[in-house]
This record gives sequence, C-alpha cells and structure tokens, in this order.
Amino acid sequence: MEPISTVSGRAYPLGLKNIDTDVIIPAYYLKTISRTGLGRGAFETLRAQPGNVFDDPRYAGAPILVAGDNFGCGSSREHAAWAMNDMGITAVIAPSFSDIFSGNAFKNGILAIVLPQDQVDRLVEVAREGEITVDLENQVVTTPYQERFHFDIDPFRKHCLLSGLDEIGMTLAMDEAISTHEAGIAAGQPWVGNAASAT
Repeated sequence: MEPISTVSGRAYPLGLKNIDTDVIIPAYYLKTISRTGLGRGAFETLRAQPGNVFDDPRYAGAPILVAGDNFGCGSSREHAAWAMNDMGITAVIAPSFSDIFSGNAFKNGILAIVLPQDQVDRLVEVAREGEITVDLENQVVTTPYQERFHFDIDPFRKHCLLSGLDEIGMTLAMDEAISTHEAGIAAGQPWVGNAASAT
C-alpha cells in the first residue's frame, strides 16, 4: 500500500447522496479477484448520463472525490474500494460514510474524510474550478482561497495510512517481535513445537 501524506489536485465534484457500492462498481464486475482493471467499470451508471463529472476532461485522473451523505452504502463489496483505487482516487470527502465502506477504503489505502455538509458543499463548488489539497499529517483540507477545513481521524488509521501499512504490512513490521516470541516459546516449552511436528 502506498503511503498517504498529502493529496493535491482536481477533485470530482460529485456531491450526490446515498451512492451505494452497486453504483460504485456494478455486481457483474465482482467475478474477478483482481484489483486491477475495475476502474473502467467504476460509476458506470453515472457515466452513462451525459455531462457526468467522471468523463469531464477537467477532472481526468482526479485523486479526490467530493461526495454526498452516506457514501458507500449498500453491500460490503471490497471491489468498490478496488475500483476507486484503480481510477486513482486516494481521498474521498463526504458528510458520512457507510461503516463497511469506510473500513474497506482504509484497508485499501483510501482516506475517507468526514466533514460537515456546509463544508462539503463548499468543496464541491471549489472543485468545479480549482484544486483541493488534503494534508493528512495536519488533518486539514485546504482550498486556493485560504479556506482550511479540519477533520478528525482515528490515530491508528492515520498512522497506517501515513506509513503505507495494510494488514500484511503491519504483520511484517512485527516480524522481529514475532520471531523472538516464537523462539521463547520453543526454548521454554519445547513440547509445543514437538507436538505440532509429531502430528
């Protein structure tokens, strides 16, 4: 997982409420277990509408999505986070998120930022014309107009995102401690290891 510190650039000014995971990635894309290539199907139903933000060249490759309330509701499909990752989205700003989507986003290196509705509305306006910057270290979203919107984040999630640690990375970071613990068990209770090898 790539570390996140600062995310800066254009943002998709979506602003719609109740965008569920079936809108983010339709069910027929769930046959794959690959994380790559899902971006082409992301937001397919919205992309079918003329003038949608996802096909507007002004926002091509935008790393930020500004959405409405209850983003990521619906099913628990992790493919939604995979599809957004494949599009290059690193941060999503909304008034609220589905708990399951928020967890999936975190585990896949997407920063989910909760801000009050009026601040999200302002960011939708700004995103139509300019860039937005997300500073995870200082927990602030800034605009070219000197606006600063502070957000809260769980300290553990912040540490993992700043360090680029997913669940495998967290385990590997503890490799020395795990090896030391296992060596201590083998020395103090050798029958534990012998019983496992005898079966």
